[in-house]
Amino acid sequence: MKISIVTISFNQAKFLTRTIESVLQQESCDIEYIIVDPGSTDGSRAIIDGYRSHLHRAIFEPDNGPADGLNKGFTTATGEVFAFLNSDDILYPGAVSAAKHYLSQHPKIDVVSGNANVIGPDDRVYRVVYSDRFTPYKYVYGGAVLIQPSTFFRRSAFERAGGFNSANRATWDGELFFDMARAGCKFGRCNQIWSGYRLHRDSVTASKRLQEGRNLVQKRNFRELMNRDPNRWDRTLNRVFQFWKHLSNPRDTIERVLRGPVFGRSIDDIQL
Repeated sequence: MKISIVTISFNQAKFLTRTIESVLQQESCDIEYIIVDPGSTDGSRAIIDGYRSHLHRAIFEPDNGPADGLNKGFTTATGEVFAFLNSDDILYPGAVSAAKHYLSQHPKIDVVSGNANVIGPDDRVYRVVYSDRFTPYKYVYGGAVLIQPSTFFRRSAFERAGGFNSANRATWDGELFFDMARAGCKFGRCNQIWSGYRLHRDSVTASKRLQEGRNLVQKRNFRELMNRDPNRWDRTLNRVFQFWKHLSNPRDTIERVLRGPVFGRSIDDIQL
């Protein structure tokens, strides 16, 4: 079973080597690694060039945002299973082998997600984040999150979903999983930590400026699923789904209570 992993790179030279090495050092030998960089100016392209002989392809051309770059990368992929890793995140040893084993043992599962450590710029672990059981209804009501760098999916699931929405510059990963769920794909979870999900001052996760864009995408996804706009009763259902999320994923809830949420926070706010 070949795994195709795509990294989108843009001015993350500080972390890029760590990201690349975490993929190349995976135990599985049947990995093709693709890096897409639309125009970094901080030395990232020189780093990528240094690994050319280990890459399936490096794509150096302009794109229309991260989702478009990922689509370009996966267009060249030949694997049976796909994953994507941001240029500041890392895979932990054994992650790819574990995902391959899970999908081999569960042929009816199209998407599998593990868990992740939230790490800082120096790889220090701040907390653990856990993937939820995923359905489109849970997603639009804020009751399900998948940990993106710890998620692997079959090529067929990606194709059924139609790939990434290139116009989405806020939650392209969540919308892809939502589209997969709407297309009938089956989701599974593995109780292992597969990745390091990095927070730093320039990370997308820690940025509050994208919250408005996330809200707009979430409302559009709601309309697509429900064929109507949200109303006041949906606000109540949203609270119900979020309460159920915390109840059904107690380990994540404990982490949140002890160490606070992850999304929308600056790395300066995170403490052990």
